[in-house]
Amino acid sequence: MPIQITRHTEQFSSSGQIAIDDLTLIAEAGFRSVICNRPDDEDGGQHVASAELEKQAAALGMQFAYLPVGRSGMAPEQGAAMHALLVQLPGPVLAFCRSGARSTNLFRLAGDSAATAQSGTQPQANVAADASSFDVVVVGGGSAGIAVVASLLQRQPGLRIAIVEPSEQHYYQPAWTLVGAGEFDVRKTVRPTASVIPSGAQWIQRAVAFFAPDEQRVGLADGRVLTYQQLIVCAGLQLAWDKIEGLEETLGKHGVTSNYRYDLAPYTWELVAGLKRGKAIFTQPGMPIKCAGAPQKAVYLSCDHWARNGVDGNIEVEFCNAGGVLFGVATFVPVLMSYMKKYRVKLSFNANLVKVDGPRKLAWFDVKDEAGTVSRIEKTFDMLHVVPPQLPPDVVRRSPLADAAGWCEVDHASLQHPRFPNVFALGDVCSAPNAKTVAAVRKQVVVVAENLLALRAGQRLPTTYDGYGACPLTVEKGKIVLAEFGYGGKLLPTFPLEATVPRRSAWYLKAAILPAVYWHLVLKGREWLARPSVK
Repeated sequence: MPIQITRHTEQFSSSGQIAIDDLTLIAEAGFRSVICNRPDDEDGGQHVASAELEKQAAALGMQFAYLPVGRSGMAPEQGAAMHALLVQLPGPVLAFCRSGARSTNLFRLAGDSAATAQSGTQPQANVAADASSFDVVVVGGGSAGIAVVASLLQRQPGLRIAIVEPSEQHYYQPAWTLVGAGEFDVRKTVRPTASVIPSGAQWIQRAVAFFAPDEQRVGLADGRVLTYQQLIVCAGLQLAWDKIEGLEETLGKHGVTSNYRYDLAPYTWELVAGLKRGKAIFTQPGMPIKCAGAPQKAVYLSCDHWARNGVDGNIEVEFCNAGGVLFGVATFVPVLMSYMKKYRVKLSFNANLVKVDGPRKLAWFDVKDEAGTVSRIEKTFDMLHVVPPQLPPDVVRRSPLADAAGWCEVDHASLQHPRFPNVFALGDVCSAPNAKTVAAVRKQVVVVAENLLALRAGQRLPTTYDGYGACPLTVEKGKIVLAEFGYGGKLLPTFPLEATVPRRSAWYLKAAILPAVYWHLVLKGREWLARPSVK
């Protein structure tokens, strides 16, 4: 198998162990110098000795240097020696060891040495690793971004990875439904972003301004440009509150709330606990949205609270869904419909919220009839739970990475971009037609990590995504219908149980186990039950 060369800068590349015959190809590729970082006696010397390689390199007109680094680590003096070699040797330079990892790390150490050197008479541009050049750039530090970086570094610790994420806080959003029902402390859903950045990755706290995949560049809002060998796009989606007229001005007051925001989920519970009579409206926008079951979860938990407190007969509840079905996987519709009937919820399909007047307690919906005619309908409310329209991030939608709908285009099986093979995407931003949930991310991480590393090694992509997503449908306090499914609505249950039965065990899983799994396993690269099913 031909060696796999990893390019770090115009003047420096690294690779795994090379053979005598590889030197001809290395010379033909334009390299003028070779550095051997693998000790001759490593593994009992069961590889080509540096003296033999040096002789053949000289015959091909290349310089050769021997700077061995053991597996136990490297000293600053070795970084300085590497720096000196990179100054002296003609470039481009190829350094190698057993896998390429030590050569890569020594190159970075040489960069540190160059940065602190005082005698700057030698040209430095081709010596140190460019601080803006990475093996992998990951755009987005939410669930998908942090988890995939942790997974990559577990598999290959030497990778130089940058995480581009402007937010100072990291949120566990799946618990916000429970916060809105008074069943979870919202403060337990947030941690500083700095605390979840995997060790070994570099956090760049900036927003992305543009993607230039033809040039393998990502531009930042502060004017900097990052270069990469592979790019992973995990930019999430944008909550388009502004698409509903008057909504932003009234959110968090006048009875208007949403479980889709950290600061508003507690207000949902305040409204639910305080409402004794009147009308409550819950909305759902057109697809796709993150966690397609979340809009109706708020309905069930609110109605359950009102029923337990004996006020349900005084409260009129309406669920206004911009779509035409209650849930996208038909298997779960009967049990969900039974709960809507139990709670006496009025279902209004093809009804899209377009305008809100909080002080006047009025909401307007565009309602489409069977003939396709759209009418503007005014409704009054005492409580309005809004789920906003959800769109691709503008920076992705405007980029060459986008598909026709604006999402980052991927092959649905490999999660690799079809036009830019060194680009992968996962999470809410990717175009795969799966449910946009943290559960989906948990499986996608394995697919992207294994396929990206295979690509770097010049191997075929080994792992296939089955479209897995999960939606724990909180139909009442203490019971959940655990909906797990993949592409085409195929049921993919983790446990051998009847999928449509509401269970207390599923409630315990969501409320007590999954938050811990998220913080301590998913974000740490510990992939519990995370491998997609094999086709």
